Amino acid sequence: MRVPRLAAAIASLSLLALVACSPGAPRGVDKDTLDAAVSRAIGDPASCLLIAEQGSGKLVYRYNTHTACARPLPACAAPGAGQQQQTIDQLLKATLKDGQARTLSCSSTSDASRGVGWASGPIPGKGLVYAAMMEGDRAFPGRMMADRLTQAFKDAGL
Repeated sequence: MRVPRLAAAIASLSLLALVACSPGAPRGVDKDTLDAAVSRAIGDPASCLLIAEQGSGKLVYRYNTHTACARPLPACAAPGAGQQQQTIDQLLKATLKDGQARTLSCSSTSDASRGVGWASGPIPGKGLVYAAMMEGDRAFPGRMMADRLTQAFKDAGL
């Protein structure tokens, strides 16, 4: 039965390729320490955090999987603006462009049983920008996420 072994080998190589493409952590920061701090702050299967270099826009850290981070969700930009959607990549790009902090929250379902929180901004003195998203029935508001992440960054040595 060589087919199952070949399939397993291909799957392993595919996983290694994905891991190799994943960003580690900002220079001088231990990834495991940062992962643990972020997990305590906003950890959830449906949350995501991206950190990029302010000048180049190069992604240096991602908390959670690409799949969790790629979901378009309500942007929460303006009440009554319909269900305009955004991804965390779009929030990160906007924050890289203008350097402005953002904290937004709204319902992510029509029955208001789930919510989404967005937070982004510069990481002071580090030349880095972050964007975070949390969605679910217990998602934190954007302002609370920003406060919790500020402490998590300090705890991780950022």
